[in-house]
Amino acid sequence: MRLVSDMKHEVSAIPITIAVLFHSGFGHTARQAEAVRRGIERVAGASALYLTSDEAQGRSDDLAHADAIVFGAPTYMGSVSGPFKTFMDSTSKAYSMGAWKDKIAAGFTNSASRSGDKLATLTQFAILAAQHGMHWVSLGLPPGNNSTHGSDQDLNRLGFWLGAAAQSNNDQGPDFAPPESDLLTAEHLGERVARVTQQFVRGRLPAVEGLIRNVVGGTS
Repeated sequence: MRLVSDMKHEVSAIPITIAVLFHSGFGHTARQAEAVRRGIERVAGASALYLTSDEAQGRSDDLAHADAIVFGAPTYMGSVSGPFKTFMDSTSKAYSMGAWKDKIAAGFTNSASRSGDKLATLTQFAILAAQHGMHWVSLGLPPGNNSTHGSDQDLNRLGFWLGAAAQSNNDQGPDFAPPESDLLTAEHLGERVARVTQQFVRGRLPAVEGLIRNVVGGTS
């Protein structure tokens, strides 16, 4: 028989799996995806399933069993990249089966310009999540670098709320871009999604928590 203290630990660090599902054309968005994964894995009990959009098309069962999915893609010509849009269209079967219903969702994107119409890509992710019946998690950070006291080292230096945004100079490879502040912003998103997902999954376990309260309180 497990000790009550062991049961309490399991509830406070519920095992969850979060899929980081992305496309990267030149490697910049892949670095952002890696940062999201680091943020997820900072949370006890959370593990990341790291998949490109091409790989994900053959991993429908893994996605169906994930507790959350974080979507990522570069913004090309004011929209989600073509390969990721192909993946989005391929999810119609999961949509018809309700395979992603009530999962947690979030998103991140990268472009060469500071704005680059990245909001259009994040909105596409949010609409995809809504169509699947998922619950969207915002970035949860105030805007950075928006006063004389700010700088490009601030988290959320580009001022996005719907998800994590990064900017990579078009004459720099992924070894040099996106900058550290954008990667730390992506890490923040990963950690936030993991914590929200644990809260959400914990809410599905009222019977377990009720048992712990009763045992701790001596009422059983």
